[in-house]
Amino acid sequence: MTASSDPAEGQSLLCPVCQSGLLQFFQEVRGTVYHRCSLCEATVMDSRHWLTEAQERDVYALHDNHPDDPGYRRFLSKVTAPLLRRLEAGSYGLDFGCGPGPALAAMLEDSGMHVSLYDPFFHPDQATLARRYDFVTCTEVVEHLHRPADVFRQLDRLLKPGGWLAVMTCFQTDDSRFANWHYRRDPTHVVFYRETTLAWLASAYGWDLEVPAKDVALFRKL
Repeated sequence: MTASSDPAEGQSLLCPVCQSGLLQFFQEVRGTVYHRCSLCEATVMDSRHWLTEAQERDVYALHDNHPDDPGYRRFLSKVTAPLLRRLEAGSYGLDFGCGPGPALAAMLEDSGMHVSLYDPFFHPDQATLARRYDFVTCTEVVEHLHRPADVFRQLDRLLKPGGWLAVMTCFQTDDSRFANWHYRRDPTHVVFYRETTLAWLASAYGWDLEVPAKDVALFRKL
């Protein structure tokens, strides 16, 4: 790991999350450069290190997240349990970035919700993006986004007033452990969020923010 004050070549100086703060060099880990936003404190991999779309899809296809896997369901319950406590019976939602095995959607439907699916690789149904929903879920999605600001604006449009956006991603906390952090080692993870980052998003979009569990953020559109 090395340190430098020089911005890396190939990376826009504007943060892709808030599009307001400037990216400043954060760390270089085994040849991969990361930047930190001066405003929202997101940590962003330099774009020259991103995988191609085909390479990303190959990595995602290796995920073995079966909807009936009890362990995976326990993992997802961190977000489904607090979300269900805030939803009315029979609410309509969208599992955004659901992946090849939409276990979260199955869990919510088991609890009486109606859930549509969207994933650019595995469920690319554009019709689902033309509706508005009582809730939208993004589990293990936002860390993959190359253009996160565009996606957060899209998510805001997908929500009805009073609707809930449920995000689950590993919050970035201890800078001294970043180089060896398991979450950083996934080559498809290009953006890392601190609670400060999530608070900035809530303020920018006029959402209320709750953090009911570790690595879970619930936003309510006002």
